[in-house]
Amino acid sequence: MKKTVTWILIADGTQARVLENTGPGKGLNAVRDLDWSIVPLQSQDIDSDRPGRSFSSVGPGRSAVGPKTDPAQLREAEFVKGVAAELDKKARAGAFDRLVIAAAPIALGNLRKALSDHVKKTVVAELDKDLTNLPTPQLDKHFDGIIAV
Repeated sequence: MKKTVTWILIADGTQARVLENTGPGKGLNAVRDLDWSIVPLQSQDIDSDRPGRSFSSVGPGRSAVGPKTDPAQLREAEFVKGVAAELDKKARAGAFDRLVIAAAPIALGNLRKALSDHVKKTVVAELDKDLTNLPTPQLDKHFDGIIAV
């Protein structure tokens, strides 16, 4: 009988890692080469130029024009897309059977949009919690009732 492999994705907008559980009592183990991070930056660190100026539609006044998107949020969304693409590649290779996602709320929303249909079929639970800074031994209590760690 083939064992069921469950992957747990722990993520926020700037870091992510995958842990694996291969059955009850087996614990959580880090999956090699599935640990990503980017340097967290604020919008002012990314976009150092002053905002553009525009003429007012009425009168001689001018006002600043802000960006339509927040550069930090866009950067984090792109990071999450990369994580989702890697998960899709691993899912198609049969590396895991089930996926549990624990992510910060904004990252979770971005992940939902970025995950392929193939990976979405493997998702058994989602937690809108940022657990990225917790050490692995402290994570199992957060998954009680979802998987038998």
